[in-house]
Amino acid sequence: MSSPASDPVPTPAPRRPVGSHTPTAGGLARAALPYADAAGSEAVQVYVGNSRGWALPPGDPGQDAAFLAGCAERGLPVYIHASLLTNIGSPTPATVERSVATLAHALDRGTAIGAAGVVFHAGSAVDAGHAEAAMRQVREALLPLLDSAASRGGPKLLVEPSAGGGRSLASRVEHLEPYLDAVQWHPWLGACFDTCHAWAAGHDLARPGGMTETLDALVTAVGADRLWLVHANDSRDPCGSTRDRHETIGKGSIGEPAFAELLAHPATAGIPVIVETPTEKHLGHADDIATLRRLHP
Repeated sequence: MSSPASDPVPTPAPRRPVGSHTPTAGGLARAALPYADAAGSEAVQVYVGNSRGWALPPGDPGQDAAFLAGCAERGLPVYIHASLLTNIGSPTPATVERSVATLAHALDRGTAIGAAGVVFHAGSAVDAGHAEAAMRQVREALLPLLDSAASRGGPKLLVEPSAGGGRSLASRVEHLEPYLDAVQWHPWLGACFDTCHAWAAGHDLARPGGMTETLDALVTAVGADRLWLVHANDSRDPCGSTRDRHETIGKGSIGEPAFAELLAHPATAGIPVIVETPTEKHLGHADDIATLRRLHP
């Protein structure tokens, strides 16, 4: 029998940095860094343009440099969320063109501010007869962007399944497999898992073991190394509603136990977790970050 001194010491699982979607109005560094400090964020996600528009602002080099330095000083991983209008599966050519330009802009801005990745919604075919063509568009739109980002060592792209409905190209986690297959499993494309979206798409995360089962299914679909970001949001609506309405952690229909399962699952070890919950200034996000830290094993 080995002595206690010779027994191996268990290696703790990597922590999951918990942070928030962070406002930038008034200047990227000027607004985001104090907000992150006040909320207690260990990771940040920002928009680099209007969340519901097509404008592609160039950014302020001084603010970019200050933000990059401030995040590095704090050890904050940074993510960009692309415009919510982005839909590379659209049957409207102008929408696809604008979506590609939006993703290219976000990748460029991500390089400037040290972002690890750019999150975008999986998109929708809109019309039943457009589904097959929509997946071809995914391939044609994403491969050049992925190749360019990879060649420069820039931010990666993270596809986020939607809440379902509207001929979505990916809503349930198993839909990520054909999505990644469309781009030949390019190493620069990974997944962002949003709890509210998954719940709305029909994954019963509130049932004991439901979150674990869903994350197991995600790993089966895309592998253990393709989950790169988590959006932790409770929901105002019932499971399968296809409605994307976020709620404070523990005060919605998903509930705290599911988030404890999320934070204990091996697939989320070391993965940043971002809250996009309702907030008044930084206060709601600070409370949700504190809740998730309390639930962290």
